[in-house]
Amino acid sequence: MSFNFPKLYPILDSSFIPAKGRADFLHQLGERLTSSGITLLEYRNKTGSDLELISDANVLRTALPAGKVKLILDDRVDLLEELGFDGVHVDSGDVSVSEARRILGPERLIGTFGGSDSLLPGILNEPADYFAVGPVFTTTTKQTDKFPIGPEGVRHLRQGAGPDVVLTAAAGITLANAQSVLDAGANTVAVAAAIFGARDPASECNRWLEILR
Repeated sequence: MSFNFPKLYPILDSSFIPAKGRADFLHQLGERLTSSGITLLEYRNKTGSDLELISDANVLRTALPAGKVKLILDDRVDLLEELGFDGVHVDSGDVSVSEARRILGPERLIGTFGGSDSLLPGILNEPADYFAVGPVFTTTTKQTDKFPIGPEGVRHLRQGAGPDVVLTAAAGITLANAQSVLDAGANTVAVAAAIFGARDPASECNRWLEILR
């Protein structure tokens, strides 16, 4: 699928969503994010029930309309069509990239983990649209046993991937260090806590979009 990836890849982890007034919070957040100009958002929920995930996703799809914002669902290839999301991110232990592509067809976005200190063997042969790399810096929102690779690690992975592969750099990205990661060769930076941990996530998204180049 042809898609112009923005510099910012926001990841809304369910840990940032309040239990009380959940639907109202997500609807208001989604509408404000749409107004901020984002074109891509991943929703990640690794701890909630299927009912919670489906409810959250339906609110997000309404507030972030198809045609304006590409919505990526973490892991759950089986729910993508039902929810009307635009793509899925799968990692080791999930459905394989090849199987996800077989199920979803050519028009959905599919992302997967591409490597840390080096690219995974054969990963560029997988039918994915983008490859996450990292951790770039230390992160508190996703469990990992890998050491941070820093911008130089991103530069090394870009050299291995070549110029045409979409690399999404993840983990510990802040507005202070994001540009250095993009300059090292990432197409986009995946950000969770630095945006959704802010008092006003939509305004924070807008600030990132204005500053990143």
